[in-house]
Amino acid sequence: MIGKLTGTLDHKNPPELIIDCHGIGYEVLVPMSTFYNLPELGAKVSLLTHFVVREDAQILYGFATAAEREAFRQLIKIAGVGPRTALSVLSGMSVSELSQAITLQEAGRLIKVPGIGKKTAERLLLELKGKMGPDIGVVASVASDAQSDILQALLALGYNDKEAAAALKALPKDVGVSEGIKLALRALAK
Repeated sequence: MIGKLTGTLDHKNPPELIIDCHGIGYEVLVPMSTFYNLPELGAKVSLLTHFVVREDAQILYGFATAAEREAFRQLIKIAGVGPRTALSVLSGMSVSELSQAITLQEAGRLIKVPGIGKKTAERLLLELKGKMGPDIGVVASVASDAQSDILQALLALGYNDKEAAAALKALPKDVGVSEGIKLALRALAK
Protein backbone atom coordinates (compact mmCIF):
# COMPACT_ATOMS: atom_id res chain seq x y z
CA MET A 1 0.00 0.00 0.00
CA ILE A 2 1.18 3.52 -0.77
CA GLY A 3 0.56 5.65 2.33
CA LYS A 4 2.43 8.85 1.53
CA LEU A 5 4.04 10.54 -1.47
CA THR A 6 6.74 13.17 -1.30
CA GLY A 7 8.11 14.61 -4.50
CA THR A 8 7.96 17.44 -6.99
CA LEU A 9 4.60 18.76 -8.16
CA ASP A 10 4.87 18.19 -11.91
CA HIS A 11 1.33 18.80 -13.16
CA LYS A 12 -2.00 19.92 -11.72
CA ASN A 13 -5.40 19.92 -13.38
CA PRO A 14 -8.33 19.65 -10.93
CA PRO A 15 -8.75 17.14 -9.37
CA GLU A 16 -5.68 15.40 -10.81
CA LEU A 17 -2.02 15.88 -9.95
CA ILE A 18 1.17 14.29 -11.11
CA ILE A 19 3.85 14.05 -8.45
CA ASP A 20 7.35 13.20 -9.64
CA CYS A 21 9.06 10.95 -7.10
CA HIS A 22 12.64 10.36 -8.29
CA GLY A 23 11.68 10.00 -11.94
CA ILE A 24 8.38 8.16 -11.44
CA GLY A 25 5.24 10.26 -11.98
CA TYR A 26 2.36 9.26 -9.72
CA GLU A 27 -1.11 10.29 -10.85
CA VAL A 28 -3.09 11.36 -7.77
CA LEU A 29 -6.70 12.53 -7.40
CA VAL A 30 -7.25 15.08 -4.62
CA PRO A 31 -10.24 16.92 -3.10
CA MET A 32 -10.46 20.62 -3.90
CA SER A 33 -9.59 21.52 -0.29
CA THR A 34 -6.17 19.93 -0.87
CA PHE A 35 -5.87 21.26 -4.42
CA TYR A 36 -6.29 24.90 -3.33
CA ASN A 37 -3.47 24.57 -0.79
CA LEU A 38 -0.89 23.15 -3.21
CA PRO A 39 2.35 25.00 -3.93
CA GLU A 40 3.31 26.14 -7.43
CA LEU A 41 4.52 23.68 -10.08
CA GLY A 42 8.06 22.44 -9.51
CA ALA A 43 7.81 22.80 -5.72
CA LYS A 44 8.17 19.93 -3.28
CA VAL A 45 4.88 18.47 -2.08
CA SER A 46 3.96 15.77 0.42
CA LEU A 47 0.55 14.09 0.48
CA LEU A 48 -0.98 11.30 2.54
CA THR A 49 -2.57 8.79 0.20
CA HIS A 50 -5.19 6.09 -0.09
CA PHE A 51 -4.66 3.44 -2.77
CA VAL A 52 -7.77 1.89 -4.36
CA VAL A 53 -7.44 -1.28 -6.43
CA ARG A 54 -10.39 -2.21 -8.61
CA GLU A 55 -10.85 -4.82 -11.27
CA ASP A 56 -10.35 -2.23 -14.01
CA ALA A 57 -8.11 0.39 -12.37
CA GLN A 58 -5.63 1.28 -9.65
CA ILE A 59 -6.24 4.79 -8.36
CA LEU A 60 -4.28 6.86 -5.87
CA TYR A 61 -6.12 9.52 -3.82
CA GLY A 62 -4.12 12.21 -2.01
CA PHE A 63 -4.86 14.38 1.03
CA ALA A 64 -3.13 17.30 2.71
CA THR A 65 -4.17 16.24 6.22
CA ALA A 66 -4.72 13.03 8.13
CA ALA A 67 -8.26 14.22 9.00
CA GLU A 68 -9.16 14.45 5.30
CA ARG A 69 -7.83 10.97 4.62
CA GLU A 70 -9.68 9.51 7.62
CA ALA A 71 -12.94 11.20 6.56
CA PHE A 72 -12.44 9.77 3.05
CA ARG A 73 -11.92 6.29 4.49
CA GLN A 74 -15.04 6.57 6.64
CA LEU A 75 -17.08 7.73 3.65
CA ILE A 76 -16.05 4.89 1.32
CA LYS A 77 -17.05 2.29 3.94
CA ILE A 78 -20.69 3.28 3.38
CA ALA A 79 -22.65 1.19 0.87
CA GLY A 80 -23.30 3.16 -2.30
CA VAL A 81 -20.55 5.71 -1.63
CA GLY A 82 -17.50 5.15 -3.78
CA PRO A 83 -14.20 7.00 -3.87
CA ARG A 84 -15.44 9.54 -6.45
CA THR A 85 -18.46 10.43 -4.31
CA ALA A 86 -16.29 10.66 -1.18
CA LEU A 87 -13.91 12.97 -3.06
CA SER A 88 -16.88 15.08 -4.13
CA VAL A 89 -18.09 15.37 -0.51
CA LEU A 90 -14.64 16.47 0.67
CA SER A 91 -14.42 18.94 -2.22
CA GLY A 92 -17.82 20.40 -1.34
CA MET A 93 -17.23 20.83 2.39
CA SER A 94 -14.36 20.76 4.85
CA VAL A 95 -13.88 17.91 7.31
CA SER A 96 -15.07 20.15 10.16
CA GLU A 97 -18.21 21.13 8.20
CA LEU A 98 -18.90 17.46 7.48
CA SER A 99 -18.40 16.63 11.14
CA GLN A 100 -20.79 19.42 12.16
CA ALA A 101 -23.43 18.26 9.69
CA ILE A 102 -23.17 14.72 11.05
CA THR A 103 -23.23 15.79 14.70
CA LEU A 104 -26.25 18.06 14.13
CA GLN A 105 -27.87 15.55 11.70
CA GLU A 106 -28.28 18.17 8.95
CA ALA A 107 -29.03 16.42 5.67
CA GLY A 108 -29.63 19.77 3.96
CA ARG A 109 -25.95 20.67 4.14
CA LEU A 110 -24.94 17.38 2.51
CA ILE A 111 -27.54 17.68 -0.27
CA LYS A 112 -25.78 20.87 -1.43
CA VAL A 113 -22.80 18.74 -2.49
CA PRO A 114 -23.05 17.74 -6.18
CA GLY A 115 -23.89 14.06 -6.56
CA ILE A 116 -25.46 13.70 -3.10
CA GLY A 117 -29.21 13.22 -3.04
CA LYS A 118 -31.58 13.09 -0.11
CA LYS A 119 -31.35 9.31 0.41
CA THR A 120 -27.55 9.28 0.22
CA ALA A 121 -27.34 12.23 2.63
CA GLU A 122 -29.58 10.46 5.13
CA ARG A 123 -27.53 7.25 4.81
CA LEU A 124 -24.33 9.24 5.42
CA LEU A 125 -25.78 10.86 8.53
CA LEU A 126 -27.01 7.53 9.88
CA GLU A 127 -23.85 5.53 9.25
CA LEU A 128 -21.32 8.21 10.22
CA LYS A 129 -23.04 9.26 13.43
CA GLY A 130 -20.54 8.82 16.25
CA LYS A 131 -17.69 7.89 13.89
CA MET A 132 -16.46 11.39 13.17
CA GLY A 133 -15.44 13.51 16.16
CA PRO A 134 -17.46 16.65 16.82
CA ASP A 135 -15.96 19.87 15.60
CA ILE A 136 -14.82 22.30 18.25
CA GLY A 137 -16.37 25.29 16.51
CA VAL A 138 -20.13 25.61 16.31
CA VAL A 139 -20.94 22.22 17.79
CA ALA A 140 -19.05 22.86 21.02
CA SER A 141 -20.94 26.11 21.50
CA VAL A 142 -24.31 24.37 21.12
CA ALA A 143 -25.01 23.77 24.78
CA SER A 144 -28.69 22.90 24.64
CA ASP A 145 -31.41 21.56 22.39
CA ALA A 146 -32.82 25.08 22.12
CA GLN A 147 -29.52 26.44 20.81
CA SER A 148 -29.27 23.53 18.39
CA ASP A 149 -32.76 24.31 17.09
CA ILE A 150 -31.88 28.00 16.74
CA LEU A 151 -28.72 27.12 14.81
CA GLN A 152 -30.63 24.79 12.46
CA ALA A 153 -33.28 27.46 11.87
CA LEU A 154 -30.64 30.06 10.93
CA LEU A 155 -28.94 27.61 8.57
CA ALA A 156 -32.32 26.75 7.00
CA LEU A 157 -32.95 30.46 6.45
CA GLY A 158 -29.79 30.64 4.34
CA TYR A 159 -27.23 32.04 6.75
CA ASN A 160 -23.79 30.45 6.54
CA ASP A 161 -22.09 28.59 9.40
CA LYS A 162 -19.98 31.54 10.53
CA GLU A 163 -22.91 33.99 10.62
CA ALA A 164 -25.11 31.51 12.48
CA ALA A 165 -22.36 30.69 14.98
CA ALA A 166 -21.66 34.38 15.65
CA ALA A 167 -25.36 35.09 16.21
CA LEU A 168 -25.64 32.05 18.48
CA LYS A 169 -22.70 33.14 20.64
CA ALA A 170 -24.34 36.52 21.25
CA LEU A 171 -27.50 34.93 22.67
CA PRO A 172 -28.10 34.32 26.37
CA LYS A 173 -27.52 30.65 27.30
CA ASP A 174 -31.04 30.08 28.66
CA VAL A 175 -32.99 31.67 25.78
CA GLY A 176 -35.98 29.82 24.27
CA VAL A 177 -36.12 28.78 20.64
CA SER A 178 -38.59 31.37 19.29
CA GLU A 179 -37.09 34.26 21.28
CA GLY A 180 -33.58 33.12 20.32
CA ILE A 181 -34.43 33.08 16.62
CA LYS A 182 -35.89 36.60 16.87
CA LEU A 183 -32.79 37.91 18.70
CA ALA A 184 -30.45 36.18 16.28
CA LEU A 185 -32.28 37.58 13.24
CA ARG A 186 -32.11 41.09 14.74
CA ALA A 187 -28.38 40.69 15.31
CA LEU A 188 -27.83 39.39 11.77
CA ALA A 189 -29.89 42.23 10.25
CA LYS A 190 -27.46 44.85 11.57
